[in-house]
Amino acid sequence: MYRYLLLIPLLAGCAKNYDNINFGNGSSTVYTYDWNLIADTSTAAFIANYWNASASYFNANNQGSTTFGYWPQAHGLDIMVDAYMRTDSSAYTNLMSEWYTGVQSANGNTFIGQYYDDMGWNALAMLRTYDVTKDVRWKTAAQTVWTNIQGGWNNIEGGGIAWQKQETYFKNTPANGPACILAARLYEQFGNPSDLTWAQNIYNWEKSTLVDPGTGFVYDGINGNNDGKLNTTWFFTYNQGLFIGAALEMYNATGQPSYLSDALLTANNAITDPRIVSSGLFHDEGQGDGGLFKGVLVRYLTQLTLSPALDQNSKSRFVLFLKNNAQSLWLKATTRPGYFYGSNWSVAPSGETDLTTEESGVMLFEAMALLHNNKLL
Repeated sequence: MYRYLLLIPLLAGCAKNYDNINFGNGSSTVYTYDWNLIADTSTAAFIANYWNASASYFNANNQGSTTFGYWPQAHGLDIMVDAYMRTDSSAYTNLMSEWYTGVQSANGNTFIGQYYDDMGWNALAMLRTYDVTKDVRWKTAAQTVWTNIQGGWNNIEGGGIAWQKQETYFKNTPANGPACILAARLYEQFGNPSDLTWAQNIYNWEKSTLVDPGTGFVYDGINGNNDGKLNTTWFFTYNQGLFIGAALEMYNATGQPSYLSDALLTANNAITDPRIVSSGLFHDEGQGDGGLFKGVLVRYLTQLTLSPALDQNSKSRFVLFLKNNAQSLWLKATTRPGYFYGSNWSVAPSGETDLTTEESGVMLFEAMALLHNNKLL
């Protein structure tokens, strides 16, 4: 694994971005953030600690567990795309190529799976990989998975993509959000009107069924017990991120201002709602699947912040929120020298760190570098 990337030395000061950090004990210090160097360090450590060079996929934790989980592999690929776009290093494209072979093999020699949400995450990451490499196999794989995802739509609860193939009655944001984003992006890139129709239908169902029209808060799912009930007790960050991403992508595809307004309503709520935020930090959502939830919201909130259509006040508000989370994670919640992150972004982890949990932290630091490089930090 070390043949690809050398771990970056411990961070030194840089020339700007000084911030006064309160460590919670009455003291404070001035710390200098070089977000590109932080992203380099974080992503290099992630590859070194989690990439399984013999199997060509990411291990399940930092203790060497080789248990294969499909949906976290997508976010590992996304991180490599982020890093490649930032550095233009062929080390990442080499790893992407190995990922393709290893993940397909570990998933039963296919990118098709039982869960529609898992397939959506991976198709999104593969389409992004095609964007940066122009290797047609990524495009073909993404489109093949998308065709399979379309089979998850049915009229139970008025429409929507099912969560999985054995529970076609349960409809949720994690299945429909990625599908909407994927369909809209495919339309933007390749111009098939059918993809736009799919994106519109999925979006309209999601908005009318799972989004609070007053606050923009996005619920997880409906009909989970085959009882027609909306689940109003699960409060997850990634659901907010997915709807922000879907609304933004619909705006990009159509230019209709209402979509941008939808994204902004949910985003403004997502950084203040006590169900998912406390003291300016995203809640601890545990490890396992929950470890990845914050990273999804970070990704799509960052994309909204970068949108040329967004007003400056909103940009500044979102940048400040993301920066607060990133500073806390880097200074208070990073275990060194391994650069491991916990599910609580104000407390350093001890012991095992799951792949999912680590990915959220790495995604946050890649996002900060992206904001910095776009002169928003």
